Amino acid sequence: MQIPEQTVRLLRALTDSRALCGAALGVVGGAGERATLVLGHAQLVPETRVLTPAHWFDLASLTKPLLTAREVLRATGRGQLDLDDPLSVHLPETGGRALGGRTLRQLLSHSSGVPAGGFLPLHEWGDPATIRARLPLEPWELGEVGAVEYSDLGYLLLGLVLERVTGRPLGDFELDAGLTFFPDPAQAVATEACPWRGRVMRGEVHDEKAFALGGPAGHAGLFGTLDGVLSQAERLLRGGWLGAAAQAAALRPETGGQTLAFVQAQPGWSGGSLCSPSAYGHTGFTGTGLWVDPERGLAWTLLTNRVHPHRQTSIDIQALRRAVGNTLLAHLG
Repeated sequence: MQIPEQTVRLLRALTDSRALCGAALGVVGGAGERATLVLGHAQLVPETRVLTPAHWFDLASLTKPLLTAREVLRATGRGQLDLDDPLSVHLPETGGRALGGRTLRQLLSHSSGVPAGGFLPLHEWGDPATIRARLPLEPWELGEVGAVEYSDLGYLLLGLVLERVTGRPLGDFELDAGLTFFPDPAQAVATEACPWRGRVMRGEVHDEKAFALGGPAGHAGLFGTLDGVLSQAERLLRGGWLGAAAQAAALRPETGGQTLAFVQAQPGWSGGSLCSPSAYGHTGFTGTGLWVDPERGLAWTLLTNRVHPHRQTSIDIQALRRAVGNTLLAHLG
């Protein structure tokens, strides 16, 4: 397998011009054959560092499927919880309020009515223990059940559920090779030159809410190498990402184009318009993404640090993701 020349030209033009700092692309087929491409830089300011396959990327919201949804389904298989448990079963402090009646299934599929969260100034609330205690107690203004609103807050709460049912912090969870919460900064790509943190972020989580919680959180905090994320894509494509029943549940359509872990192929989505109806994927704010098309027998990941040196970039990351998916599917699918 080879990366199509059209895809290479597309990414090389952006990294050569430095419109995009760096890009790592990996593709895997149904028999496990792989191809990878690494272009550009891991950092541009205050100094330049060339990107390598060994660099760790801040995966941002890829944490939701690759950690939180997966671990909720694993805990379900261990009998520690059920997807239709109300939140109050595991966070009793939410009992007696509407929030406590929203189920884990609804939180996973972003259909619980829990608001998006946006830029919550959690760092102003106190230390991580104080934040964890306060999150379930806040009088969140909830929307209607069933109406999909992509919610970091919902996954923050799911992270708390996992910590309660397992008795350990997310940072102590065992991860597959190529995934970590605490990468070596010397081998991590740079994200933003953050104005309120006063430095270029390298090896520490870019997301402000996860940063306030000490790094690992239900919605963000996971880092991965190109090989590590591509291995996740391969296991999704070929089986073995979870047990058969749990993986089927993770991929089953729920509501509004969502599964319990991923976004389904739909008009205008990030995977491109040449995907089959069975395709699914997920993206992260920092410029990461993973997509799987079982019908075409193809899965791929595109990892970028598009927020470096700042998030006000001129690049249309969604258009780039669609173009990459379309060129891969046109020539390899």
